[in-house]
Amino acid sequence: MKVIIDTNALMIPVQFNVDIFTELKRLGYDTHIVPTAVINELDKLIKNLKGEDRIAAKVARAMADRCKIITAEGHADNVILDLATGLSASVLTNDIGLRKRLEKRHVPVICLRQKNRLEIIS
Repeated sequence: MKVIIDTNALMIPVQFNVDIFTELKRLGYDTHIVPTAVINELDKLIKNLKGEDRIAAKVARAMADRCKIITAEGHADNVILDLATGLSASVLTNDIGLRKRLEKRHVPVICLRQKNRLEIIS
């Protein structure tokens, strides 16, 4: 199964010490997709953040290279929404606004639960 990974989801391993790839495998997801819009967002965070948040963004950027990169430019949330519906993919995100938009389009959403595991919520 395919999953698109959002910017904040790529930062979960540093922020919450959860291996998202192991968790996604446990949930049955074997194709991990990151749009270039997310890569661009991470690059901006690396440039603008300091301290632990910057480290999380750098690790997230490195983790994105383990995924299938799809060229898709624009606002990351809009790109993810369009890709998810076009590819029939789920989305890993902790962004509440994006989650609501995805749920309206009946896109399966995966998020962090109890700060220690991933769970499919819709």
